[in-house]
Amino acid sequence: MAWLYGPAMNNRRYKGGLKPCRTPGNQYRHPYGLLFMSEIRDELDPPFEVLEPKAWRGPVLFNSPHSGSVYPRDFLVNCRLDIAALRRSEDSFVDELIAGVVDGGFPMMRAHFPRCFVDVNREPYELDPRMFEGRLPSFANTRSMRVAGGLGTVARVVGDAQEIYDQRIPVDDALRRIESLYKPYHRALRRLFTRLHREFGAAVLVDCHSMPSTAGHRDERPRPEFVLGDRYGTSCVGVVAETVEKTLRTLGYTVSRNKPYAGGFITEHYGNPAVGLHAIQLEINRALYMDERQYQRASTFSRLAADMETLARRLGEIPLEQLRPYRAAAE
Repeated sequence: MAWLYGPAMNNRRYKGGLKPCRTPGNQYRHPYGLLFMSEIRDELDPPFEVLEPKAWRGPVLFNSPHSGSVYPRDFLVNCRLDIAALRRSEDSFVDELIAGVVDGGFPMMRAHFPRCFVDVNREPYELDPRMFEGRLPSFANTRSMRVAGGLGTVARVVGDAQEIYDQRIPVDDALRRIESLYKPYHRALRRLFTRLHREFGAAVLVDCHSMPSTAGHRDERPRPEFVLGDRYGTSCVGVVAETVEKTLRTLGYTVSRNKPYAGGFITEHYGNPAVGLHAIQLEINRALYMDERQYQRASTFSRLAADMETLARRLGEIPLEQLRPYRAAAE
């Protein structure tokens, strides 16, 4: 394996991004220093990870599906972008921000593969036919807004609409990614969520993401520090969103609900309050915990990580009768 820190100033560019340039420790230098730490492997093993506490404290599960930074070597060879550009689609360090919840008694799951390789917060076959050599399955969703924007299950673009590939890729490649990564990830997530539900009679999934501090428009107002997405009240009972919002506001953060993010595929399809399954998406402003330009953790990182542990405890303290199915039905 090789640890990659960013595009070398003296590396030659080639079709696949960076031409490896040997330096001590396989480090690649960037104008700003040793940054963009990612890992390159021939195999994704393991492709994702489930972390369980020694004792389960409550029915709360944290998930980080977009913080993966292990890049398959074959994928990089076929990309026209270097790894620094590809990393723009990562929810960098989010898995580390929430890792402390495990010691607090709550399980978490995280992907190791990058979002630009396969995105598990999409439908399984949200695919753009313009990307592929060969015929897509008849059941593929080729007309969604996300596909139109280049952000399907296998993404066409990253960052500011930068094309990942300079030619079509085999459709069998996309289908292999879905079979070997997407489906096993969701099987594991569903199994863990169901286990919580069976143990406590209810389960709460907190799907964690990060967002740029601005969308890049000159006149845009600063974004809030957190955006909660509950699909406009349909993916969880009110007490879940209210607990998250109240906790974060008490900790001193600005919070918005459902704008500009109301929750993606995971929030929509895992949340079913009528049977005691609740899902909420948590978007974290990257300026809170990292230097967005240099991809480094900020001095505020540890404080935010501690606040995520506080949030987990508060969610774990919600009375179970407010989460179980009969409560949802009564409301």
